[in-house]
Amino acid sequence: MNKIYIVYWSGTGNTEKMAKMIGEGVISEGREAEVIEVSKLKAEVLKEVPVFALGCPPMGAEELEEEYMEPFVAEVEKFAQGKKIGLFGSYGWGDCEWMSDWAARFIRAGAEIVNGTGVTVLGEPDEETLDKCYQLGKNLTFL
Repeated sequence: MNKIYIVYWSGTGNTEKMAKMIGEGVISEGREAEVIEVSKLKAEVLKEVPVFALGCPPMGAEELEEEYMEPFVAEVEKFAQGKKIGLFGSYGWGDCEWMSDWAARFIRAGAEIVNGTGVTVLGEPDEETLDKCYQLGKNLTFL
């Protein structure tokens, strides 16, 4: 399959900007990117793909958004074994604990986190963060 899914939830638009830049990185390598808001995709679509990216900012006490992203991630965990997953998100407070917890969940489920860690940024993505997102997109195409 040539398409790489970049699935996100964004409250302020910052994580959405990151998702779009990851998509640009995918496209730069001649692959098709589907950048899609989490409520518009069923988790089961990702069962058949070996690599994809998920993005979400932290909510509440450094948790994933609970109405859409948390149930989606819980479903993906069930078939994450052997998948390569890029993680990303913007945050407004805290110390990125949500990203560490999120990565650990997928590692326990048998997935590999692309680049070993998620791409995070405090607030609006700056040029350096957007470059990291673009590179993550490129890296997703080589897996």
